[in-house]
Formats: sequence, C-alpha cells, structure tokens
Amino acid sequence: MNGNTLSSAPSPSLRLHHYALSGHSHRVHLFLSLLRLPVELRAVDLPSGQQKSPAFLRLNPFGQVPVLEDGELVLADSQAILVYLALRYDPSRQWLPEAAQANAEVQRWLSAAAGPLAFGPAHARVGRLFNLPIEARAYELSQKLFTAMEERLREQAFIASRAHATIADLALYGYTAAAPEGGILLDDYPAIQAWLGRIEALPDFIPMPRAALPATPGEARP
Repeated sequence: MNGNTLSSAPSPSLRLHHYALSGHSHRVHLFLSLLRLPVELRAVDLPSGQQKSPAFLRLNPFGQVPVLEDGELVLADSQAILVYLALRYDPSRQWLPEAAQANAEVQRWLSAAAGPLAFGPAHARVGRLFNLPIEARAYELSQKLFTAMEERLREQAFIASRAHATIADLALYGYTAAAPEGGILLDDYPAIQAWLGRIEALPDFIPMPRAALPATPGEARP
C-alpha cells in the first residue's frame, strides 16, 4: 500500500498558487507529486507583494501561499490542503489514517509544524532570506522541536508512523531540511538527518529549491 494509489474519481483539475522558496508551498507541491496528481503551477511573486493584490486576496483574504484550486473549490492554508488531498485522493488512507490513535499522532505533529517549526526554523530562515529581524526565541523553539523530533526518530522511521510516511512528515520536512539556511545546523541530529534522507528517497519526491544564502557554520546550533 502506498501513497501513489489513485482514487477512481475523475482526473482532477488542480491549480496550485505557490512560491518556490516557501516551505508551506513545497509541502503541498510535494504531496501532489507523491500522489501523482497533475497540477498547474502558478507562481506568486512574494517579494513584489503579489500576494497582497486584489486578485490574489480574492483567493485568500490572508494574502498567503499556497492556495489550491480543485475545480470550483478554492482552499488556502497548507495544512488544510494536505488534509483535503489525503481525504480526497488517497483511498489507501496511508497519508492520513482513519484509526483514532494513528490519526491523532498525525494531528499532533501537524500542530508542531504550525507552531514551533513555523516560529522556529522557518522564522529564522525567512529573516535571513528577506533581511528581517529574527526573534531570539526562534532558536529556543528550534532546539525544543528538533530535540523532540530526534528522540522520536531514534525510535521509528517516520514521525507519526513506524511503517510509512504521513502528511505529518511532509509538513515537517521542508523547513527542517532548510534549517541551515536560517543558521540552524542539524549536525547534532543524526536521526533527523536520516529521516530527511528517507523522505527524499520516496518515489516521485521533488526537492524544495534552496535559497541563495550560504549556511553559516556555527552561527546557531540549537
């Protein structure tokens, strides 16, 4: 059983509004690829403020990427999109299990992606990428998150399931892999590094483009 099993529903008409360097966008693009769903990509120029244009705000009033269109449906927020795609296009229910405990484990780590990952590694990376202030707590949050992930991944191959990847892995992958771009090194987290390799070995994996920023050795080691 794998996440590439397609439903018997008609071929989708999917359009993804995204920014290539956004981990939130990448997790959705990656999932679409793993599900082997055809998608039209529409780049949103965040540096120029295109996400605040009237046309884009009609898609997402919060002015954020990604936004997924599936026929008449318009859906914003990467976590919500992952859940939608898992329920709509993965009849195997690998990516979002139905069993209560297994589903709760996925939800637990989705919360981590929306909380400490977003305000820790992702925040530090955005600060360096766009030359914005970086809050000191970003490094503390990164340390707590990566310590918890390291302990978990020493025990099992994937973050929410011992047997296979789920959408929790996809939600955590991008900004964890790109943490060095925010000056947060992964040298002390061998289990996380091995897990990143397992995600990258999934069939139809697509990488997130790296920002044009050198990782700064020793800058921040959570």
